[in-house]
Amino acid sequence: MKVETIIQGRAGRLGFEGQHFRYEREDGQSIESEFSAARQDAGTHTILIGGRSYRITRGAPGETLVNGWPIAVEVVDPRGLRARKSSTSGSGRQEVSAPMPGKVVRVLVAPGDMVEAGQGLLVVEAMKMQNEMKSPKAGRVVEVRTRADSAVRPGEPLVIVE
Repeated sequence: MKVETIIQGRAGRLGFEGQHFRYEREDGQSIESEFSAARQDAGTHTILIGGRSYRITRGAPGETLVNGWPIAVEVVDPRGLRARKSSTSGSGRQEVSAPMPGKVVRVLVAPGDMVEAGQGLLVVEAMKMQNEMKSPKAGRVVEVRTRADSAVRPGEPLVIVE
């Protein structure tokens, strides 16, 4: 299993295979090791890596406590980006936002363009993967708030469709 992560503001990719993991940050630094994990109680796990034990618990939203220290962690399963549906109804204005930090590679629409549900609006590159952001509904592009080669932050509105 592979997931994309943002840990303390740094993007990376985490892969698990059996009791082996590999974590690679976007800047190329990586860690690879064997591990074991055990559930201690509700919401608390211990992970053993290289002879060191780490106690993992939930912290505030978007935070994980590692041995009591808060660490900002976001985990994104790339398969979920394709399957994710809009949490709002199909009526009214809808924003298409960046799911993770990255760079806009291409803008495929302009204000005033008519689009179909599922039509590509723009392409965002994150962690060397290109993700096409699609329209959540049929309608008209009201606003494009980005351009090619722009850096984007998670949750930043990029296109508005009504």
